[in-house]
Amino acid sequence: MTFSRFAVVGATAWLLLLTGCESGEDDYLVGTLERDRIVLTTERSEPVITTHVREGDRLAAGDPILQLDPSRALAEREQLSAQLEQARRRVDELVRGPRKENIREARARLAASEAQSENALQELRRVEQLARDELASASQLDNARTAHASAVAERDATRAMLATLLDGTTVEELDQARAQVDAAAAAVRMQDILVDRLAIAAPRAGRVEALPYETGSQPPQGAGVAILLADGAPHARVHVPVSMRDRFAEDSHVLVRVPGFGEFTGRMRWVSSDAAFTPYYALTQHDRGHLSHAAEIDLEGDGVNELPAGIPVEVVPR
Repeated sequence: MTFSRFAVVGATAWLLLLTGCESGEDDYLVGTLERDRIVLTTERSEPVITTHVREGDRLAAGDPILQLDPSRALAEREQLSAQLEQARRRVDELVRGPRKENIREARARLAASEAQSENALQELRRVEQLARDELASASQLDNARTAHASAVAERDATRAMLATLLDGTTVEELDQARAQVDAAAAAVRMQDILVDRLAIAAPRAGRVEALPYETGSQPPQGAGVAILLADGAPHARVHVPVSMRDRFAEDSHVLVRVPGFGEFTGRMRWVSSDAAFTPYYALTQHDRGHLSHAAEIDLEGDGVNELPAGIPVEVVPR
C-alpha cells in the first residue's frame, strides 16, 4: 500500500515535470537578429572606375562608395544642352519677329515666281493654239500644262510665306516654342540626375556588407553594386506558431534573450497576417513543419545598436 502510494506520487511528479518542460518549450520563440539591408543599384551599365571603400568599412550618410564612368552620360548632357540653347534661340527669334532682310528676300522670290507663272501661262496658251492647229503633239500640250501648274503652285507658296512674315509670330507658335524649351530643360535636368547617380554614395549610415563588382568591371543596368547593413538598432525576425499568435500581438512587449549579450526589451513591430509553413531552421524541433506567422521585433534599451546581425535570439512574451 505504501509502495503504491509512492509510485503514484512519483508518476504524478514525473508527469508534472514533463508538462512543465513542454510548456517551457512552448513559451519562447527563436530567430535571428537582422539589420536593414540596403542594395544600391546602377542606373545604367557603365564600368566601375573607382572604388572608395572596402567590405566591412563603416560609412556615414553621403560617403562615396564607388564611381561609374560618366563619360558617355556627360557627352549626352552636352548634346542636350545644345538642343536647349537652340530652342531658346528659336523663342528669341519668334519674339523679335521676322527680319527686314527676310521680308525683302521673300518679296523678291514672289516677284520671280509670278514672272515664271506668267511665262508658263503664255507658253501654255501658245502650245494650246498649236495643238488646235495640229502643229503640237498631245505630249507637248501635257508638258506645258504641267509646267504652268508647277509655276502657279510655286507662286502661291511664296506668296503665303511672305504673308506669314508680314503677319509676324502667332501666340500659338510662341507657346509651342516655349514648350520645346521646357522639354529641353527637363531633359538636361534628367541627365544631371543620371550623372549624379553614377557616383554611388551611402544613403544612410551603415557598414559595407558586400561589393560584388571590382574596379574595371562593368555591371549590367539595375545590378546591385554595393550592399550595406544600416546602423541603428537591429530587429529580431522570428516565426510565431499559429497556436501562439494571440500571445504575440503587434505593439506588445516581449523579452529578447541574446546569448552572450544579455536580455533586452522588444516591441512586436509587425506580425504577418498570413500563416505559412515554418522554415526548417526557424523554430525548435517540435515546431518544424507547423503553420506560423513571420514577425519582426524592434529591440529597445542601451547597447542594442552594438549588437551584431546574424546571431540567434530567444523571444519570450511578457
